[in-house]
Amino acid sequence: MTGPDPVSLWHRLADTSVLLDGFHALKHAVRFGADVPVAVAVDRGAALALAEELAPDVRDTLDALLTQVPESAYASLLPRPHPTAVAALAVRPSRAAHLEKLARTPRTAPVVVLDNPRNLGNAGAVIRLAAGFGATGVVTTGTLDPWHPTVVRGGAGLHFATVVERLTVAELPPGPVFALDPEGDDIRGVKLPDDAVLAFGSERSGLSPELRARAGHLVALPMRPQVSSYNLATSVAMTLYHWSLGGA
Repeated sequence: MTGPDPVSLWHRLADTSVLLDGFHALKHAVRFGADVPVAVAVDRGAALALAEELAPDVRDTLDALLTQVPESAYASLLPRPHPTAVAALAVRPSRAAHLEKLARTPRTAPVVVLDNPRNLGNAGAVIRLAAGFGATGVVTTGTLDPWHPTVVRGGAGLHFATVVERLTVAELPPGPVFALDPEGDDIRGVKLPDDAVLAFGSERSGLSPELRARAGHLVALPMRPQVSSYNLATSVAMTLYHWSLGGA
C-alpha cells in the first residue's frame, strides 16, 4: 500500500469512522460495498490466506486494502485486539440514504425495531440475523447507538448488508406494526406481511408505552409455561423465520 502511513491515517479517521474489528467484520463490510479507507493486519500473508480459504470473492480487494503493521502498532489502535489481528475503518453509510430506503414502499422484507435495547451484543446479533434473512433494516429506539463498535463486532460487519439506524417511535417507517408481547396472539396463527414493522421490547422492561400504542397487532411466540422469556436475538430469529415461511 502506498500513500499515508496507515497508523497516522487511522488516528485521523477513527473518531468519525466505523471500526471493523477482525477479519470477518472486514470481509462482510467489503462484500457488501463498504468504503474502507484503511485496513491493517499483523500478518498480512495469514490474513490473505484466510481470505483465500473463507472468502475468495473478496481476496483481491483485501490484497489491495491490507497493510502489515507491527503487533504493537496494531494493539495501540484497538481497545480489545481481535484474535485474527485484522482491523479496518469504514465510512458510515449516509443516514439520509438509509432513511430513504426505510421509507420506500412497497417493501419486500420487514423492518426489525428494537425498542430501547440495552445490550450491545444482543443488538449486534440481531443485525447479523436481519442481514441473513434479508430484512430491509434494523431500527433502534432509545439511547443505544446501533453503530457502537461492540454492536458492529457482534454483527460481524453485516451492518453494511442492511439498513441500520436509530429513530424515535414517531419516526418509524411505514407499514403495519406487529409487536411481540406475551399477551398477544400466537404468532403461529398470524401471517406476517412483507411490509411489516416487527417490534421487540427491551430485554428488561419490554415494549415502551409509545411503541405499544403504535402497534396494530400484538403477537406472542410459543413458550412453555413458567419459562419467563427468550433472549432478544432468539425472539427475532424465531419471528423472522416465521415470516420467511410465508404463511400463517
